[in-house]
Amino acid sequence: MHELIQNILMFLIDLGYIGIALALMIEIIPSEIVLAYAGYLVSRGEVSFTGAVIAGTIGGTIAQMFLYWMGLYGGRPFLDKYGKYLLIKKKHLDLSEEWFKKYGSGVIFTARFIPVVRHAISIPAGIAKMPWTRFTLYTTCAIIPWSIFFIFLGERLGSKWQEIDEFAQPYLRPIIIIAIVITVLYVAFHFYRRRKNR
Repeated sequence: MHELIQNILMFLIDLGYIGIALALMIEIIPSEIVLAYAGYLVSRGEVSFTGAVIAGTIGGTIAQMFLYWMGLYGGRPFLDKYGKYLLIKKKHLDLSEEWFKKYGSGVIFTARFIPVVRHAISIPAGIAKMPWTRFTLYTTCAIIPWSIFFIFLGERLGSKWQEIDEFAQPYLRPIIIIAIVITVLYVAFHFYRRRKNR
């Protein structure tokens, strides 16, 4: 991990629960790293597991709300121009927009577990003016298990929390597969229902 990013992480997380939420809200550091370090603090007894999950869920949800609002009020032109300053790659945005158009609002939940798509899926939801209450509900329901998962692994890793990417891979593969299968079933169900209504 880059030394500057690591220093920012340490500074924020040392603020306790507020620091965990802030580190996730600013999205400079991947959420997996932040949550794994939070898990390390749980192993040291500096924060509670439940408190870390709550802080992670709040911070993660607010971060996605920011992206949703950017899509809602700024639109695609704004993000094409300024997205790079927010660490949002054009290819992530293109793929996320394609997924949202193809699968609809239900993908907001399952896409949170799929690499590349999950980084920017909130933006097309804002552009499409998806109701913010439904967006927040789907997002929160996805972020809770994501937070629990990485905080738990970080707690298990302890002082080796920086190895989270390698340690999480065997667990993430089946989660990604399940998320894709659920997405396909969701689309198939809606397609079937639409045809039946016709």
